[in-house]
Amino acid sequence: MQTDVLASVPITSSGQFTDQTPTALARCRVKAVYIVPTATAGSLVLRDGGSGGAIKATLNTVASATQPTYILFPGEGLVFQTAVYGAVTNLGSATVFYG
Repeated sequence: MQTDVLASVPITSSGQFTDQTPTALARCRVKAVYIVPTATAGSLVLRDGGSGGAIKATLNTVASATQPTYILFPGEGLVFQTAVYGAVTNLGSATVFYG
């Protein structure tokens, strides 16, 4: 199924991803993630719903403030039933692309 792909507002600390208005993302498919790391290795844990929701993906980063990471998820992406929550550890920012 073809859908428009949109970008979230970047998060710099743990919390719900939002659209550009900003309204929390509801049910959607995350197609890709863009991560800006820091000089310390870090991670982004994507959860469905909130801080205690089901883990959909754990993405680790290298220790390099000059090496952003772009991850394209295969197929139709990762489906989130209620909301997209990002648990951030040592990241400059993270943006999700969704549809």
